[in-house]
Amino acid sequence: MTNAPLRLSLDSTALVANWRALATMSGSAACGAAIKADGYGLGAVEVVKRLAAVGCRDFYVATWAEAPAVASLGVSVSVLHGVREEDMAQAGAGRARPVLNTANQVARWKQAGGGPCDVMVDTGMNRLGVSIDDVATGLLDGLHIETLMSHLACADEDHAMNELQRVAFTGLVGRTDARRMSLANSAGIALGKDYAFDLTRPGIALYGGVPRSEFAGVLHQVVTPEAQILQRRLVPAGAPIGYNAACIAPTDLDVAILNLGYADGYFRGFSGKGAALFEGLRLPVLGRVSMDLIAIDVSVAPLLAEGDWVQLDYALPMAAMASGMSQYELLTGLGTRFERRWIS
Repeated sequence: MTNAPLRLSLDSTALVANWRALATMSGSAACGAAIKADGYGLGAVEVVKRLAAVGCRDFYVATWAEAPAVASLGVSVSVLHGVREEDMAQAGAGRARPVLNTANQVARWKQAGGGPCDVMVDTGMNRLGVSIDDVATGLLDGLHIETLMSHLACADEDHAMNELQRVAFTGLVGRTDARRMSLANSAGIALGKDYAFDLTRPGIALYGGVPRSEFAGVLHQVVTPEAQILQRRLVPAGAPIGYNAACIAPTDLDVAILNLGYADGYFRGFSGKGAALFEGLRLPVLGRVSMDLIAIDVSVAPLLAEGDWVQLDYALPMAAMASGMSQYELLTGLGTRFERRWIS
């Protein structure tokens, strides 16, 4: 999309630096990349190009619909949600590996010839994965398993479940023919080398999210939303601004209307709490965030005019606190009306 009134400024240098930092923290384990949800909203193909160029070799999508564009780049792609009957034709082409999650998926894959696959084992999250008992009773026997993996439920907290899951997963060492074992997500990497096994699978941290305090100052913001001013107007003291008159101008205010709203992923939680930025100035959001528009106070920026651009204050940990949304939602919710521009 070109000439859009919204754009995302995407920092290649920050993305690569984040992956390298996570790779270093992973120790001797390889460091992959979760690129599901179109690279957490940044654009999976462009993310893969940049990470593959600096040594990332393992990429993870959620569904088979996400796989072809990435696989066409010639990288290793695994599909986390396994393989349904409807997916078998695409899976059988061998351009991506399924991560088998259920006994039915295992049987389906074996019946089709049992090519290379990954397998998810449930170690306590009770989401996706075959059971530890399934492994013990031989469900996976005969599979050509590249990576045996599990997923941590509480890695972003100092929770007893982290150690319980690590111990359960460690108990699977040597019990399958898997070439590698993988447990740690972004937050799991910060839990230490005992969680790294052979391969880590960061997601949110690649894109500048900070799931644990250990990452503060280590990871860099990758995405900065920017919006164009549609109108600048003077709102007199006592006049309402936006839906439901939720904001009443306390004094005469210079107000700019931006082409941005919750349909673009700038959620209603930013109403009266978010801000734009311009040349070091903070420009507060006034009133309700609507579907396509927000109002900001530009009284301290007299030179800002119709057609000018401002950045959104979108540093992920702080923006999450302000909006009440998770860092994941703030990234993946960024809509298709943004033009995505990679810099550096």
